[in-house]
Amino acid sequence: MIKVFSIIVLSLIIAFKVVAYEEVNYEVVKQNQVYEIRKYSDRLAIETITSNQGSSFRKLFNYISGNNENKEEISMTTPVTQIEKKGSMTMQFYLPSKFNKDNTPRPSNSDIKILNIKGGYYAVIKYSGRASDKNFIKHKDILKNELKKNNILILSSPIKATYDKPFTLPMLRRNEAMFKIDINL
Repeated sequence: MIKVFSIIVLSLIIAFKVVAYEEVNYEVVKQNQVYEIRKYSDRLAIETITSNQGSSFRKLFNYISGNNENKEEISMTTPVTQIEKKGSMTMQFYLPSKFNKDNTPRPSNSDIKILNIKGGYYAVIKYSGRASDKNFIKHKDILKNELKKNNILILSSPIKATYDKPFTLPMLRRNEAMFKIDINL
């Protein structure tokens, strides 16, 4: 019985991790037991203001599914990020690396904006489990306290990054809380 259960669990783990999405490139420049510091280059994203997570995700997903001026389907990438800007929550999908400002299809929906996210240094804490606000706030606070202890200046609102499909088992999920930071390396 234990063998059968182990085989089923292993099969589920493999099945949930088979689909690989392009991930935003970064370089880990420093890490400790709590967090790591990454250096990101500029990257293109699409963004919408979050009225609720489901409708924002749907708007962005429709864009990559061909609801854009070229009717072009665009591959999903990871992570999906959320950040507060000017008092409103926004959700972002990063565009695959083959896109630049000249070949990115314009959105058909005026709620979607294309933006260049400036590169820089980000402090990141990874965690598993559900991508709930409670779980995010817990890890964001841990990261914020560690950065303060290490005298690292935070430059942004907290960023919630999720990497997995909603049906991924919680213990296999990859979530992150991050801040853009000012650091001399």
